Amino acid sequence: MTDKPNFVLIPDEAPPPAPIRSGGMLVRLRTMATTAVTAAASAPAALRSALTHAEPPLETGTPLRPRLVFAVDATASREPAWAAAQQVTDALVSALPGALDVALAVHGGARVHTFTAFTNDANRLRDRAAGVACQAGSTRLLPILSASLRQPGVRVVVYIGDVFEESISQGCQIADAMGANATKLIVLHDTADPAARRDAEVFWDLAKRTGGCVLPFDASAPGRLRDLLSAVAVFAVGGEKLLRARQADLPGAVALLEHLGGRPRSS
Repeated sequence: MTDKPNFVLIPDEAPPPAPIRSGGMLVRLRTMATTAVTAAASAPAALRSALTHAEPPLETGTPLRPRLVFAVDATASREPAWAAAQQVTDALVSALPGALDVALAVHGGARVHTFTAFTNDANRLRDRAAGVACQAGSTRLLPILSASLRQPGVRVVVYIGDVFEESISQGCQIADAMGANATKLIVLHDTADPAARRDAEVFWDLAKRTGGCVLPFDASAPGRLRDLLSAVAVFAVGGEKLLRARQADLPGAVALLEHLGGRPRSS
């Protein structure tokens, strides 16, 4: 039996939102954010039903704490990277105990098979990561981004991956909606395979549209990965202001600040 994707993406030919003809910049930004949320809520029933077994239940109201989605490409070729990521999942909630809730989202086998509830329990996150194995299949980043937009309070999606095998036009639409919703995408790009370098520009463009950035990823340096994830957690809670205040005691803060708002250096 062949695995089928558990997400259905919006077709490329979907019409863009109607142009806004009046109002200032603030009004336009608010309208863009409202449009993104409305579009998610009115998604086709097939899309919503396909997500029920992977995406956490939708909630009403404002979460008590900021939220972050830790997304990982766990396809067959990604075993070294996934092994490194498993070791440091707790860094996201350990950097600011009790201040951030994190969900783990993993794709493999051409589907998003894991999207946990949000938690600030480092042990729970680590244990769930330990039970995930790599599976062959094409990437499924965009469904994770779409699902993250529907979850209230998500400030950052951090993604570890190497290649992009989905619709670029759909990716740009989703990234623009994330930007309007103040949800940043931070990509840790693994270029250990030379073929992955061809997608550097795609990842950079998607992240830039959200106000995020692309950082280099090295599976052989879990200590550096832990530092970067700790800095990302601080950024999710307090933005650049808190990140700058923590530069002295947070090694990854300097690298993250260098890449935010600008084109990352070549790996």
